[in-house]
Amino acid sequence: MAQTEVLIIGAGPTGLALAIWLTKQGTKVRIIDKSSGPGETSRAMAVQARTLEFYRQLDMADEVVEAGYKTPAMNMWARGKRQAQIKLLDAGGDISPYPFVLVYPQDRHEKTLVERLKSLGVEVERQIEFMSFEDKGDHVTAVLKHKDGQEETCKAKYLAACDGARSPIRHQIGSGFEGGTYKQLFYVADVTASGVEPAGEAQIAFDKSEFVLLMPYTSTNQYRIIGIVRDERAEHPENLTFEDVGHEAIDGLHINIEKVNWFSTYRVHHRVTDHFRSGRAFLLGDAAHVHSPAGGQGMNTGIMDAINLAWKLTAVLKGEAAESLLDSYEQERQAFAHKLVETTDRLFTFATAEGGFADFVRNRIAPIFISVAYRIENVREYMFRIVSQTTLSYHESRLSSGKAGNVQGGDRLPWAPVSGADNYESLKQICWQVHIYGEANSDLKAWCDQRNIPLHIFAWDDLHHKAGLEKNAIYLLRPDTYVALADSLGSVEVLDKYFREREITLNV
Repeated sequence: MAQTEVLIIGAGPTGLALAIWLTKQGTKVRIIDKSSGPGETSRAMAVQARTLEFYRQLDMADEVVEAGYKTPAMNMWARGKRQAQIKLLDAGGDISPYPFVLVYPQDRHEKTLVERLKSLGVEVERQIEFMSFEDKGDHVTAVLKHKDGQEETCKAKYLAACDGARSPIRHQIGSGFEGGTYKQLFYVADVTASGVEPAGEAQIAFDKSEFVLLMPYTSTNQYRIIGIVRDERAEHPENLTFEDVGHEAIDGLHINIEKVNWFSTYRVHHRVTDHFRSGRAFLLGDAAHVHSPAGGQGMNTGIMDAINLAWKLTAVLKGEAAESLLDSYEQERQAFAHKLVETTDRLFTFATAEGGFADFVRNRIAPIFISVAYRIENVREYMFRIVSQTTLSYHESRLSSGKAGNVQGGDRLPWAPVSGADNYESLKQICWQVHIYGEANSDLKAWCDQRNIPLHIFAWDDLHHKAGLEKNAIYLLRPDTYVALADSLGSVEVLDKYFREREITLNV
């Protein structure tokens, strides 16, 4: 019987990210997928700033940014005329080292993740199908079926379901998947197009109740196009081609579709599972939550699930934390999934609502309002924070405690670039660490030395105050870089109490 510590089912971006972060921390994984290879079509497109910040932990961020495409602007069109332009480059210049929307098609993205995992010594095992599993209390056994029909049993400490919206593992667990399916049928295509103006920028066009989104993903006229299939054509999607869908909104962009490289139709769902954990099995990515593609959040959210779970599994497997730590995965990620579904639902409903009043708001009012609002710096930054997932926090988590300055436990650590360097460079270590902005007392230095916790001291600067940090306060960071504890007094007693109450031990 094959054995591993974590068996991962599904080698999409979520499963691959989980495998990479676990392997990087010394956890043994096995990752299988029933497909013959990585995806060949560019489904998810956007890689958000928060994802890139995590990729920096693995020295992957620069590679992905270089391979991707920074979208300069989004243009809004209505009835054949450009009504507004929203600049996207450097929208979060004071927020993140990656202050832009990066387009990096999922097929290329997956291949990058596969290669990174391979460089760590782990190969994705293809054409192996998950059949069933049993939770034995102290381990799980899973039945796997190979392409030749032979079955094997794999023993693992934990099972991670990264196997998509129809997850067999979720079905076996019996966890609900509350939500629904929007009535609209969507089409998606990769096309070569000319005449796009401004060239290389994203376009969203409305024409009465039709809309189309055009996203560039290279500088050579390659675009992803998304729109709605209307009328009776939506009743038989299996027979549709690109020529069959409505082109009124496309024609309003005054572009020429020279070649259709790929075309498909799909329906949009909005669901969140009841339980992200059942014993030794965990649900991640689309297996746990699905929502509209508005804002380009889906793939990034799955990757965040993986990073959140990876350090917790590693800590428990190494005996550095009680198994109760794993309960925080559901608490933290399920709350965010519900919030995300609500947010994307509102955007989706606005974009697809039918009727004269909805058409009037989309075509006449919204472009003016958005154009004016986006010129206000605070509004621009707020929009970037929401889309980039840099505003995500875990304030209600049992792992979050204290407040110092404007930063409280559960927050993402504010990014603070000073004199050509920044406070994120230290986050490349996937471990607990302490940050001090100012001066550290001798007690804290001794405490960190004894527990082998890195202590990073940053000379105080006005930029730290601007970022919301407090001088000489302690900021204890989790291995996934979120603030676990913020303490104004810089007390080692508070640090000891934090770990003791949460049954987390350190290698002293």
